[in-house]
Amino acid sequence: MDKVQPPLLEVRDLRVGLDTRRGRVQAVRGVGFTLARGDTLGLIGESGSGKSLTALALMGLLPDGAQVHGSIRLDGQELVGLPEAQWCGLRGNRMAMVFQEPMTALNPVHTIGRQVAEPLRLHQGLSARQARTEGVALLERVGIAGAAARLDAYPHQFSGGQCQRITIAMALACGPQLLIADEPTTALDVTLQQQVLQLIQELVAERGMALLLISHDLAVIARSVQRTLVMYGGTVVEQGPTGALFAQLAHPYTRGLFAARPQLGAARVPGQRLPTIAGTVPELADLPPGCPFAGRCPLTIDACHDALPAPVVLGAGHTVRCIRLEGA
Repeated sequence: MDKVQPPLLEVRDLRVGLDTRRGRVQAVRGVGFTLARGDTLGLIGESGSGKSLTALALMGLLPDGAQVHGSIRLDGQELVGLPEAQWCGLRGNRMAMVFQEPMTALNPVHTIGRQVAEPLRLHQGLSARQARTEGVALLERVGIAGAAARLDAYPHQFSGGQCQRITIAMALACGPQLLIADEPTTALDVTLQQQVLQLIQELVAERGMALLLISHDLAVIARSVQRTLVMYGGTVVEQGPTGALFAQLAHPYTRGLFAARPQLGAARVPGQRLPTIAGTVPELADLPPGCPFAGRCPLTIDACHDALPAPVVLGAGHTVRCIRLEGA
């Protein structure tokens, strides 16, 4: 019998506390999931739901003063409480991140050749000439035409789509085991979005990496990942295989997200506006003690405010935190 491989990434009861003008708040509350090599996982939710903070916690890039509790294990190594020097040995090497805005992720005063070469020299000990040669190959792989001639160009000399391709090349330079992509297509037009997503999927498949893709775009998630987590108020309110989750949409928040998405080709009724989720995402200091969606949810009852609902199993790997499923 084949030995079962442990997950590459195992997150258990992850909690992140932040200091605000209104005191310390819990920005991420009890998040947990696993990722095996080659797995793809999506994380969706409105702005302020805790998606990016979760990603930053995984990379050890939280703001000064943030407190992290729980467990983050990468290939069996505990990362919570890791000294900064050891984090520096992981970032850009065994784990890497593609950020939302490529023009701020790249340093404007350094050439792109220097920036792509930096992780190769730092983590793999390549010489300047070796790193330059490898940098050309990486840029060619991500679709930068005439890469050898453009190594000494600066970020402002490239388009937004090209800059995002360059940040992907930087992230993949050392062949990381885990790639985190935080809204990697937000700043791009629709055509470039599809090209960048396809590129990420191809590279993940080629290299056997695990991918955590963060997005607010349900269509992107539906076609890009095997499993999906829905976050709200720093909590995972629903999770499961992407196909099963989108077929059932069990949590009221998930249904609200789905109903509010624009649909290409849908008949437009004069005077009828796109459905929206009532209210706004509350500040972290104002989150209710029970279900974080209580109050905005049309099914809210008094019991929703009492405690965070326990996960309810709906199918293989599909769970939801809601006590009002029968009222849906």
